[in-house]
Amino acid sequence: MANIGSFKKVGEVYQGEIVTMSVQTKNVRIIPEEAGDNENAPTHRVFVGRAEIGAAWTKVSNDDRAYLSVKLDDPSFTAPIFANLFDDEDGKTYNLIWSRARKSNGN
Repeated sequence: MANIGSFKKVGEVYQGEIVTMSVQTKNVRIIPEEAGDNENAPTHRVFVGRAEIGAAWTKVSNDDRAYLSVKLDDPSFTAPIFANLFDDEDGKTYNLIWSRARKSNGN
């Protein structure tokens, strides 16, 4: 796992940057989505400027820690990026932790 982003929460919006070998993007915003009827719909949308580059879902870990499960995708990516946004120990910052998608073996 690797830390690929850092964010601060301003009101209900997470603001920060994402940095990988191929992506160096500042002014990333993760904005809450209005609740809809579909329980599988994203709870947040991810934007850079006006471009939507992903979505996020509110989750709770096994130890009752809230986090966002994030999927980033863009035509310039070879594949979607999956990551989780966790609050840091200081409670003021949030880290975007990358994880490689697991391949299904058909079982």
